[in-house]
Amino acid sequence: MANEVRSHVNIKLISTIRPSDGESESYEMWLKGQLLEKAGSMYLKYEEVQEDKTIRTTMKLGHERALIMRAGAVNMRLPLNIIEQQIGHYESEFGSMPLVIDTKKMTFAKQAVSGDFHVQYDLLMGGQSVGNYTLDITFTEVQ
Repeated sequence: MANEVRSHVNIKLISTIRPSDGESESYEMWLKGQLLEKAGSMYLKYEEVQEDKTIRTTMKLGHERALIMRAGAVNMRLPLNIIEQQIGHYESEFGSMPLVIDTKKMTFAKQAVSGDFHVQYDLLMGGQSVGNYTLDITFTEVQ
């Protein structure tokens, strides 16, 4: 593709979920992926395997807006916007659910081919909060 810069990166992902009615849960993953710069936007792409099923994730990273798209065992579109709530969706073998995403904090810092992305958001289904989510991602170029 024209005007596309692609680099291989190592990714450290820490996800913390604080459900409205339960214990906080965190997990950490180390992944290999790609960082793409295309038309002035930064994209982070990686695959993860959960219970022998592959999920492909593409993230469009930004300071006030970001987008997380997942495809495969899970299909999800999660738009993040620090200024206003966004509508997304989650699909699984059980069906599709509309989501409302209320982004509380978002930071993105990039230096050459490394960077940090942090987002904290509330997820609402049917008008009810299902929990608070925090995602911390650090990526560095594969040497």
